[in-house]
Formats: sequence, C-alpha cells, structure tokens
Amino acid sequence: MDHRWGFLIGFLGAVGLLGSGHSGQQPPETAAQRCFCQVSGYLDDCTCDVETIDKFNNYRLFPRLQKLLESDYFRYYKVNLKRPCPFWNEISQCGRRDCAVKLCQSDEVPDGIKSASYKYSEEANNLIEECEQAERLGAVDESLSEETQKAVLQWTKHDDSSDNFCEADDIQSPDAEYVDLLLNPERYTGYKGPDAWKIWNVIYEENCFKPQTIKRPLNPLASGHENTFYSWLEGLCVEKRAFYRLISGLHASINVHLSARYLLQDTWLEKKWGHNITEFQQRFDGILTEGEGPRRLKNLYFLYLIELRALSKVVPFFERQDFQLFTGNKVQDAENKMLLLEILHEIKSFPLHFDENSFFAGDKKEANKLKEDFRLHFRNISRIMDCVGCLKCRLWGKLQTQGLGTALKILFSEKLIANMPESGPSYEFHLTRQEIVSLFNAFGRISTSVKELENFRNLLQNIH
Repeated sequence: MDHRWGFLIGFLGAVGLLGSGHSGQQPPETAAQRCFCQVSGYLDDCTCDVETIDKFNNYRLFPRLQKLLESDYFRYYKVNLKRPCPFWNEISQCGRRDCAVKLCQSDEVPDGIKSASYKYSEEANNLIEECEQAERLGAVDESLSEETQKAVLQWTKHDDSSDNFCEADDIQSPDAEYVDLLLNPERYTGYKGPDAWKIWNVIYEENCFKPQTIKRPLNPLASGHENTFYSWLEGLCVEKRAFYRLISGLHASINVHLSARYLLQDTWLEKKWGHNITEFQQRFDGILTEGEGPRRLKNLYFLYLIELRALSKVVPFFERQDFQLFTGNKVQDAENKMLLLEILHEIKSFPLHFDENSFFAGDKKEANKLKEDFRLHFRNISRIMDCVGCLKCRLWGKLQTQGLGTALKILFSEKLIANMPESGPSYEFHLTRQEIVSLFNAFGRISTSVKELENFRNLLQNIH
C-alpha cells in the first residue's frame, strides 16, 4: 500500500497547482494537513485505525500510565553507559551539557530496589534466590574441575538468554549505575550530524534485512530510489516488513520527543523547553520529506500496537499473587501494583489488538529460522546503542530497545506464559526488574508520542 503514497502526494500537489490560478476555489493546505492527512484510517498489516488508537491512548491510558512511571519502582533504571562500542573504535563523545546524564547517589535509590532480587516480596527474595542458585549449581557435576563447572554455568547463562531479543547490561558490573529517569528526560540535546546519522544508517542498512542494492528514500548516500525501496518492502514476508516498520516507528517516536521537548531558549537566567514546530515539520511534513514523514508516523502507530499487544499478553505474570513492585515501601508498593493491574486490564480491553499469529506461521523449520534471524538482528541493534556518542541519547536508546525487545520476547512466549505456576518462581518465563522497567517506560515513550501528535496537530492547524 505504501508505494501509492508517492502518487497521492503528486496528485495532491498537481491539484494545488491547478487551484493556484483560481484563488477563490481551492483553500490553501495547512501544515497540519501536510503532516497528518495521510496519517488516518487503517494501518497496513493491521485491523486497527489511527483514530481508535488516539482516543484510547490520549483519554483512557496516557494519564494513568504517566502516574505509574513517576513511581519509585519505574523511575530508577540501572544502566552501564561505559560499555565500549563493539563495532567501531572511534566515537565522538558529545561535549554538550545537555548530553550529560545525572547519575544517582547510592542513598537516593530505595533500598528495596537495590536488593539482589526484584521479583517478589521481601520475605521471598532470599529464599527464591537461594533456590535459583541451588538449581543451577545442582545441575553441575561436582566431580568436574572448577574451570569446567564455570563453563557449564556459562552455557546455562547462554541458554537462559536464548529467547532474549536484547543484549542486556550486566547490572552487577561496577560500571552499571542507577539513573533517575525523571531527572534525565528524553529531549533535544543538540546531538546530530554525521555521528548521529551513522548510528541510524548502520541500523537500517545492515540490520533490516535489506540488500545493499536497495536504497532508502532520503538516504544522503543515494537518491531517487523511492519506488524501488517500497516495491521491495511490500514484497517482503510480513515478519521482515514488520521488523522495518518497528525500527522506523521507534525512530519516528524519538524524533517526536525531540521536537516536543526542544530547547527554545537558553540564557544564564533560565532554559525554556517546548514544542518546535519547524523541527517537527522538517521531520514529518509530507512535502518537505517527499512523502516520508507521514509513513514514519504510521509506523509509530504500528509500534504502539505491537507494544500494546505485548502488555495485554503478559497480564497473567503480573496478576500472580507473589509478584510485587517491590521498593520497600509496603503501602506504596501495594498501591502501585493495583494501578499497574488497572492499566493492564484497560489495555486488555482494547478492541482492535494486533494479531501476532500471522508471524512465523507456515513451515515450522523455516519459521524457526526466520524467528532466530529476527531475534539476532534486533539483538544486534541493541548492541549498536553502545556506540551512541551522546550519553543521554544512549541511555534512552538502550532503555527503549530493551523495552521493545522485552515486548517481542513476550509476544513469542505465549505458551510459556500460559504454563506459569500460580505462585512461586516461574522458571520457564520470567521478567527481571530491568525488563519490567524498560518495557513500561518504552511504552510510555510511545504513548507520549501519540499524545504529542495531538498537540502538534493543534499547533499546526492554522499554519500554512
């Protein structure tokens, strides 16, 4: 369907030219129409429409989700911002003050969050961790040498990560530190140019199942290949097409955040952040982006549906009586779990969920290979985040890729979730606190983007 947009844009442009000689007959197109006229109706590969998502997110979900993300459990995220880039040696570190990340002091993080286990109540923490450790060590023959035992444990660790779509930070590393996400909001930092473009170029060109002969539209390295790209994209299987749209949607969401929280004024007296209409138009205006902007926004909605679907599928994990959003504050923890379940049940009630059953269907052997390729490609993207030169961008890039990776892990673990015990630790399927925090904060970012699109529509309404 996407390859028709170019024709539509050309047709609308021709209509505008024909009408320019008869000023009384054709009203001028507004900036809002140029960005949003194509961002409506049903989404490709989905049975859901944009208007339903807007209404559901902006009025039923967004306010409660923001309240949850402001709680202690979700605001503190442990991350290693010192991991070296695994793909190239030279990284131009951003020296701008807005690129810096304010790390937490040890006494600023609740003791419950800093404890060794995060999944259950305080009383159960020590017992569960001992059981998990005993189970792993019990599987190792003590007659083996110490070196071999370590190797076996390493293999077990590898097996545990076989369903993960991200290469997560080792939170036990001395370089991993807590960050208060509320004090380090995602916004415009000034990080741009060749270094920033290099990150996205590697992601798109080397990790989206695209042959080198096919060039993306607006790629500064090549031009005039729009028709070739979209005819190629439409010819892909639904899984590979979805992969590209997820990455494009994530990219678009990040650009919405940067446009909505732009540094408008910087004086010795104050900093003023707000909506930068020009920046938004440069990224999403149908004419300025040669039709790419509206496609990007539709991909953002596609990403929203994928993460929304994952949250609806994982409800049983959070409904288990043993699970707590443990921080050490019993009253607050109970209130937050109640709010979490309210949000999840609201999500479950969404009438037009994405149907992931079309993914990895057909021949089982080919489907399993495709799923593994899908997983490895996304895992590679999570590693690229360590190459981002702006630390604040790296922080939010790592969090959002881990969040999306966790959503994908959930979508492809339906049977494991269904077989979870009603109480006690779940060995077949479990989520770490890192995964939980990243999952909800990543969805919070997408939810914020959808809400901000409504704000930009209103701001652009009277601009021509």
